[in-house]
Order: sequence, then C-alpha cells, then structure tokens
Amino acid sequence: MLPPPARLPGAVPGVVPAEAEEPASGPQPGTSGGSVRAGAAIMAVGTAVSRVLGQARTVVLVWIIGATGIAADAFSVANALPSVLYNLLISGALAAVLVPQVVRAYKRNAGQEYVNRLLTFGFVVLGVLTLVLTAAVPVLIRVYGQGDGNPDRIALAVAFGFWTMPQLFFYGMYALIGQVLNARGSFGPYMWAPVANNVVAITTMLVFIWQYQAWGADAPAAWTSSQVMLLAGGATLGIVAQALVLVPAMRRAGVQYRFRWGFRGVGLRAAGRVAVWTFVTLGIGMVGTIAVSQVAAAARDAYPGVPGVAGRYTYELAFMIFMLPHSLVTVSLLTALFPRLSAQAADRAHKDVAHTFSAGVRVVGLFTVLAASLGVLLAGPLTRAVVPSIGVHDIDALSRVVIAFMVGLPAFAVWSACQRVYYAYEDARSLVPIAIGAVAVVVLGTLGVWRLVSPHLWVFGAALSMSASYVLSMVMALTGLKVRIGAIGGGAMLRTYMRATLAAIAAVAVGWPVLYGLRLVGKVDSTGLSAYLDGMPWTLSRWVVSLVLCLVVGGTVTAVYLGVLRLLRVRELDLLLGSVRNVVTRLRRR
Repeated sequence: MLPPPARLPGAVPGVVPAEAEEPASGPQPGTSGGSVRAGAAIMAVGTAVSRVLGQARTVVLVWIIGATGIAADAFSVANALPSVLYNLLISGALAAVLVPQVVRAYKRNAGQEYVNRLLTFGFVVLGVLTLVLTAAVPVLIRVYGQGDGNPDRIALAVAFGFWTMPQLFFYGMYALIGQVLNARGSFGPYMWAPVANNVVAITTMLVFIWQYQAWGADAPAAWTSSQVMLLAGGATLGIVAQALVLVPAMRRAGVQYRFRWGFRGVGLRAAGRVAVWTFVTLGIGMVGTIAVSQVAAAARDAYPGVPGVAGRYTYELAFMIFMLPHSLVTVSLLTALFPRLSAQAADRAHKDVAHTFSAGVRVVGLFTVLAASLGVLLAGPLTRAVVPSIGVHDIDALSRVVIAFMVGLPAFAVWSACQRVYYAYEDARSLVPIAIGAVAVVVLGTLGVWRLVSPHLWVFGAALSMSASYVLSMVMALTGLKVRIGAIGGGAMLRTYMRATLAAIAAVAVGWPVLYGLRLVGKVDSTGLSAYLDGMPWTLSRWVVSLVLCLVVGGTVTAVYLGVLRLLRVRELDLLLGSVRNVVTRLRRR
C-alpha cells in the first residue's frame, strides 16, 4: 500500500503496497543511466532518513501500547484503516494513471492544464470521501477488524478511528502533489516529506508519555478520551504535516496550481478506464487483506490478556520490517526506471522495455536474495535491533512472522517490477486475473491455518500465505509480460537468481555457525557482552547485544555473498554496488 508512512498494514494480495511505493515518476522520458542512478540515490537517501525516524517512531509507539496487546491491536486497526481505504480507492489509480498521463500531457504541451484539472478533481473527491468514510468508521472497523467480537477492543478502535480517518484526505493530497513534482523532475520534496510526518508523530507521542507519566494501559476501558485524542490525533497531525510541506515545493518546481474544474480535452477519459480496472484489481485484493486482518484480530481475542500472542499489530510490525530492504533499495531503483519504461512503452519499443525491465530485475534480485537470507537467519536479533522497546514475551512471536514474510521478499520485488511494466502500458486490466489468483492463495491459506492450527500460529500462517501469493503473482505476471512483449530476458534473469541463490546458501552456511558460536561461547549473551552492560537499562543492553549480532553475523554473510558473486562473475554486481555507493555518498553530504 502507498507511501512512506512507517506503519504498514500489510500488502494487498496481487498488488504492490502503495505505502511501500515511493513516487512513481521521474525526470523526463529520456532519462539516462546516470540520471536513473542519481534519481535512485536521491530517493534512497530520503527513504533511509525517513525509515530511521520511522523506526524511532515505532519504538516509542511500542513503548506506549506494546506489540501484542488489545490496545495495540485496536490502534493498529484504526490507524491502518485510512491507508487501506486510500490504497483501495485512490492510490492504485494514481500509480496506474498519473505517470503515463503526465508524461504524455507534457509531451503535447498540456501539462499545466492537466495538472490543474487533476488536482482540483482529486481534492474535491478526497474531501467528499473523507467526510463519508469518517461517518462510517464504526461499520468499517467491524468489517476490517471484528475478530471474535471483543466489544472493548472494538469500542477503543472506533474511538481511535474517528481521529485517524481524516488521514485519508492528506494521504491523497501528499500523493497527488508529490507525484506531479516528480513528473517535473523534482525528487527531493516527495521523498523527504515523510520526515516531517515522523517528527510530528514522535513529538506528540513523547508529549503523551510526559503528560501521563506512563505508557497507555492495555485494558481498553482504562483509556480516557484525552489519551485517545492525543495518540490518534497526533498520528493524523503527522500526515497533515507530510502533505502541507509539499505546497511550497510545488511552487518552487514551477507548478502554479489554479482551481480548474472540467476535463474535456485533457485525455482523462483513457486515464479513467485504466483507473477503473486498477480499482477492480485492488478491490479483489482487499478481500485477502480483510481475511488476514480478521484472523489476526481473532488470534488476539482468543487469548485476552496473555502476552506474546501475535495479533494485528504484530502482523503490521513484521510487515514493516519486511518492507525496510524493499523500500530502501528496490523501490528507489524501480521508481527511477519507471519514467524510462513509460516512455519506451508509449513508443511501443517492446525490446527496449524488455531490456530495461530485465536489467532492473537482475540488479534488484542480487539485493533481495541477500536481504531475505539475512532476514531469516537473523530474525530474532533483527527484530530486537529494529524495535528495542519490544517486550521479552513478544520477541519470538514477532520473529516468526518476520521469517514468514522474508521468504517471499525476492518474489515480491520481481512482482513489483512486473506491475510497473503493466502500468507503463496503461494495462491494468491484465492485473485482474493475477489479483484473483493471489487472493485465492491468501484466503485459502489464512482460513486453513485458522481452522487447523493453534491461534498463536494464525498470524504466522497468514504471513506465510501472503509470501506464497507473491510467488504466484510473480509467475503469472512474468508469463503475461512474455505474451505481451515477447522475450523479456527470462534466461538472463534466471541465471542471475540461481547464482545469487548459490551465493546466499554459501554465505548462510558460514554465517549460521558464526551466529551459533557467538551464542554458544557466551560472547554476546548474559555471560559475555551483557556482563559489561550491567550498568545500562535492560532494554538498552539487549538492544546493544542484538545490534552486535546483526553487525558481526550480517557483515560476515554479506562479505561471503559478495565474494561468491565475484567468483561466479555476476556482472550485475557492479551496478548494484554503484547504486549503493551513490546512496552512501549522498548520505555523507547530508
């Protein structure tokens, strides 16, 4: 689902989460390879800073509401609902329509006229939708997070929801203005705006802790109206800030917005057809999302008051950790390639599209195979390092769900690239069968674990089903692209992924004994490093231990992985390392 907010509710089956997506446009169609790498670097830097602050925000939020409690699940459902509805009703249409249409509009010197009419229409629709859906919060909460019907949890979620639903308008405002900015070649503002969101949200949460001298109670009845307003209202205020900081940036980019109603002659009819099919695809995918959300809520209701049971918020935290590598590297590179794909598709240069697509997928594959391997091997320490405020009873539950997501990371990245090619051709209709297949996997898998295993494994099974849906989506999308544009470089992609997998196996074969040995000999447990940290608070000492594990074992695995890739003469490695160097260089300049 779209945008860099740090909290993510989980992907819609068969659809790349918009919240995970960064701007879907770039400079001008003829973007050079150097420009692509520079654009990717700019986006990756902005994303990196935003994600760091987002992690700080998550740490504070977990400190307030925990990771597996009833209050955590109530806030999770309410705070996710605006972005879920935004993704269903708006973001997919923007991703499918805005980039190709803006590129074409500027080609025929109609760009400003198109932007004026688009923004006017968008703001009016967003305003009406927000008012209607805010009034419908009690119904929507039950549709999305009824679970086993715990009345206290539902009542608290509804109270949060009235404060969080206005986020819908500002999500849309942020996306509309931001993607227009990027169509003008202005990458920075859209990528850095989420920083304002995180700063405002963290500030309001710290005020919450200062005001009440403690974290929020897990018992829903213990929450006062002022506590609800401060926590949920603060989250909404962050989205407001994220949108409003783009207004002056729009003027600096030369976009002089004027209210302009009417759409005749600006090519929105074709865009509307694409948007309709995108909406259908997202609507189908939403069935799977609701199934996962309901089962996750039911898991929490099955063990009221019992710590360490994965529920709705556990699923969200695991998905957030899963999305970190995807958003930092994969999204940045693929987003920078999208303008080129759009221009090539508009010219019906199918061979060029295939070449750009294949090259992007191969580079991304080298990174995602490594990231998935590290995520599975280091799930426990990684979880503690990313969310140091998590309780001791919650770490195992969250780690299991992280592993279930990580196994699907490489397939998810390929599917993300495929979806961009379909959008470049303005072909959202072909995504419908893929969404149906993916949803079938998610629904059957989630309901299967709900019926067959213990409730404490329901969320793990749901995440595993989501990963399986990414694999099916990838296979179906690649098959469809081959039919549409001919050869897509499948042989080269397969060879790269096979070599990356061999390198990952070799790296993990070295890394696992290192991890096991460090724990066994007590170098980083309570008899080793922790003995030197006795003066620190318990949470801080555990975080330092986990960070050491991630750095030592992660560094070892990465070094072996890169070395094996060199021995196998994988040419795409230089392109990946070049992109990483660009990001590091820009971070240093900041």
